[in-house]
Amino acid sequence: MTPNDFGVLRLKSPYSVRDSIDKFEALLRSKGILTFARIDQQAAAVRVGLDMPPTELLVFGNPMAGTPVMKAFPLSALDLPLKLLAWEEAGVGVWLVYNDPAYLQHRYGLPAEMAARLDVGPLVRLIAG
Repeated sequence: MTPNDFGVLRLKSPYSVRDSIDKFEALLRSKGILTFARIDQQAAAVRVGLDMPPTELLVFGNPMAGTPVMKAFPLSALDLPLKLLAWEEAGVGVWLVYNDPAYLQHRYGLPAEMAARLDVGPLVRLIAG
């Protein structure tokens, strides 16, 4: 972990950015978890004449898990719905990055059982292998 990684966890993916997000989105769908937005940040950069490595952000969640958290701790809506960032680092590969549930627990004072509902690590590890 680098100093800039505070509060986030990262895993390498064996897939491209697009394939990683496609696979994660399909996995979410199979679990009944909603996708709210998929943002291709590289495409946005290209549209304004800038260069950027492949980078996509997926915004997702389960209202049954997130709503009670936001209701009890309204500031948590700053980090909810949950997000998965995939980006390609030249010469290294593709990273999958998401908020550490322990960080969210500390940041908002969540009880452990609420923080556990926000842990997407097991799903991300299914993609990262």
